[in-house]
Amino acid sequence: MERHFTRELELLKRDMLNTGALALAAIRKAISALTRRDADLAQQVIEADRPLHDRELRVEEECLKLLALYQPVASDLRFITSVIKINSTIERTGDVAANIARRVRYLSKRPPLNVELDFEGIGKNVISMLDRALQAFIELSVDKANEVLDMDTEVDEAYRKMNKQLIEFIKFHPDQVEDALQTMNLCRHLERAADRATDIAEQVIYIVSGRSIHKAKDRLDSEGNKP
Repeated sequence: MERHFTRELELLKRDMLNTGALALAAIRKAISALTRRDADLAQQVIEADRPLHDRELRVEEECLKLLALYQPVASDLRFITSVIKINSTIERTGDVAANIARRVRYLSKRPPLNVELDFEGIGKNVISMLDRALQAFIELSVDKANEVLDMDTEVDEAYRKMNKQLIEFIKFHPDQVEDALQTMNLCRHLERAADRATDIAEQVIYIVSGRSIHKAKDRLDSEGNKP
């Protein structure tokens, strides 16, 4: 029975990775649509959101089945309960991608705002954070998880800068308030995508160490200790 349970855990991990790959692809497409102002690509992201939701339900059902059949304890129980949380986070990452795409679809039909916003820079960081978070899960690597937590500060700073730029823009361009507000919402969703990556990283650290943390405020090293 133990061998069968181990195999089930490996299959669960594989399913999680496939789901994560779909979410990462959605974020990549959404950010590409943003930088290119491509409404058609944005629509593809919106339409791909439902299959990701369906996959999330299947993974959750598998987790609940393993809990009921094997009644795992210690590290195995920690792994499965964390997978349930990571699975939900990945699905919400897909929702964020769809929300970004909806703003892109709207803004692509409007004249560009006369303000330089570094969407390409923040987009690269968001993609890198999510990719590293998934790699941290694959390898159960605290070091990679901590890298994600470190990067979140940079994204937060970029988000605050863009927000400030847009607030200043509104002061001098009251006729474009709606477009600026839509852009602010878009920036907020980019920041939320980064937060979803940190959520995954925190769960990886919990799986490995059994200790809960909150972003970069309470890091643990690769041995599960505070530096």
